[in-house]
Amino acid sequence: MASEPIHSCEFFTDQLKLKLNVTFRAKIDAISPTVERIMTIVSEMACAEGKEFEIQTALQESIANAVIHGAKGDGRKRIRLTVMCDEERGMLISVRDPGKGFDPSSIASPIVGENIFSSHGRGIFMLNQLMDEVTFKRGGTEIHMRKK
Repeated sequence: MASEPIHSCEFFTDQLKLKLNVTFRAKIDAISPTVERIMTIVSEMACAEGKEFEIQTALQESIANAVIHGAKGDGRKRIRLTVMCDEERGMLISVRDPGKGFDPSSIASPIVGENIFSSHGRGIFMLNQLMDEVTFKRGGTEIHMRKK
């Protein structure tokens, strides 16, 4: 499957301070090492200074969602991740899974009614709180997140 360029992000390749493309097996034990490697590079490049906690947490959650829900933890499947940074527009993270997707509008708010007591279903809400922009593409199999 060919990678589609990320057109709607307003990032221009000649202005990028950082661009990472990572593909890894959809295994739960790959999540933390992948996030750690990316955060090491992000920190070394001084991308998102002062926003490292938000970026790391968003990476961890979005990758976990892709592995667990999108790929169903099937290590034969692959997760694709792109991280871009430019000084003017901030950091863009894109995570794509091989799943069937979902309708983001169908996700119930975890801060309303009985959902407050649920033991799951807070990931997308949390991503929206941590990041400046969160959009879903490709029928819910790809998430784009930006931190300015």
